[in-house]
Amino acid sequence: MSFIHYKFSSKLEYNTVTFSGLHISLTELKTQIMTKERLKSRHCDLQITDAQTLEDYLDEEVHIPRHSSVIVRRTPIGGVIPAGKTFIVDRSETAVMGSFRPVSKTISKTIILSHLIHSIISSSFLLLGQFYRTSC
Repeated sequence: MSFIHYKFSSKLEYNTVTFSGLHISLTELKTQIMTKERLKSRHCDLQITDAQTLEDYLDEEVHIPRHSSVIVRRTPIGGVIPAGKTFIVDRSETAVMGSFRPVSKTISKTIILSHLIHSIISSSFLLLGQFYRTSC
């Protein structure tokens, strides 16, 4: 009996798939992994990567030699759709307070109150530091 070690990219431990022969096709490996892990083929596809060379197996008819180790990732059936735009967000205090559009009144009041409390605490520490320096 031959075997291939596989692990999902999010897991720590390897599992094994056993088969007879010197190699297994990518399609057969995916089928055995999905059966063993109880995954439904209509929900996702598997991306198989060689664990040593980190090369993706793309051709469904490629033969994977026995005693290999592979990394498995679940992908959506249609593939991953790339995002159209990338936004750069300025995270300074003035940008957050000046450019935010409230989703609801409760959330906006909470954010403003949080910012106000932060300002009060910061100014209190400043005054306390000045008082300490003048009293010594």
